Amino acid sequence: MLLLPTLNDQTLRLLPNAAGAYILHIVVKADVALVQRQFAGKVIKHGTYFYCGSARGPGGLAARVKRHCASDKKPHWHIDALTIMPVGKVMSVLAVPDGNECDLCCWLREKFLLAVPVPGFGSSDCAVCPAHLLAVPGGALMAVGGALMAVNILNSIKNTASV
Repeated sequence: MLLLPTLNDQTLRLLPNAAGAYILHIVVKADVALVQRQFAGKVIKHGTYFYCGSARGPGGLAARVKRHCASDKKPHWHIDALTIMPVGKVMSVLAVPDGNECDLCCWLREKFLLAVPVPGFGSSDCAVCPAHLLAVPGGALMAVGGALMAVNILNSIKNTASV
């Protein structure tokens, strides 16, 4: 597990090429009217969001997260509507090699009572989750960030102890 609290060229190089899951912390600076057919008429309000995704293809977590952070990309996934500048920006990421995006999303929803802003957003291929995008109310960001940091620290200690 790797938590990158700040993203830049240097920190993005730390991401593993392994398959796994990730949580993106995204700040959306203005309301976004969704244009995908299944979300016609829906609006993502400006604010803070977590998006849970998976990376199983070539380049694994490193390639997928770097793509999400790129400002010059052709829209492909639902989440691209929120990560293309100047609308929104990926602020931090938690990468979990061999992780499962649904498990991460479920943990965030249940532990922090995060709401689904648009049903089906980011989870069109998932029969379990109501969405993989979660709205983060202002007060919850610190609690979630603290919990993710604690999990990352505990994981680092565990990995160091087993060496």
